[in-house]
Amino acid sequence: MCLAGLGPRSQPFISQRSRSVFIFQTAFMKQNASAVWVGSRKGGKGIVTTESGTLSGMQYFANNDAQGRSTNPNELIAAAHAACFSMALANELAGEGFTPDCIHTTATVTMEQLSAGWTITGIQLDVLVEAPRVKQSDFIRAAVCAKTDCTISRLLKTNISMSAKLENSDNRRASKVRRPANS
Repeated sequence: MCLAGLGPRSQPFISQRSRSVFIFQTAFMKQNASAVWVGSRKGGKGIVTTESGTLSGMQYFANNDAQGRSTNPNELIAAAHAACFSMALANELAGEGFTPDCIHTTATVTMEQLSAGWTITGIQLDVLVEAPRVKQSDFIRAAVCAKTDCTISRLLKTNISMSAKLENSDNRRASKVRRPANS
């Protein structure tokens, strides 16, 4: 029995009873991006390209350029975290039977100069969700689960804090006071 050619995540299982071979594959995804950097850290510049082509030759610098026409790795981390968290929250709400109208997430990366060098020491997620019929308790549970389960949250070894606000038709309804016609 030849098991050559199986990928590194394939695990053969040979049944003693039937003498059959079953191959269990571990599901995984791979995506890539590439970067080219030219020059010193302070005076240099680079380009970043993603596999999807969404970022194709996008310029980046150690810090944003004065005209704001480029990005930097810290800003890309913030963007990835905001996007990933928003999708994770939509998934959590869908699991409870709700479809949000809009999830707006801002991720703010905090960096500090430590003895090891510049380090991301925290990320603040600010979330505003418009979702009809969602109860506040269900929303908070979904937001906390999304923060924990988000792929980028699990990747980053830093403190992640969050403020989350739910807006739905129940929360936006202002109570109207009617005045008597003769007053």
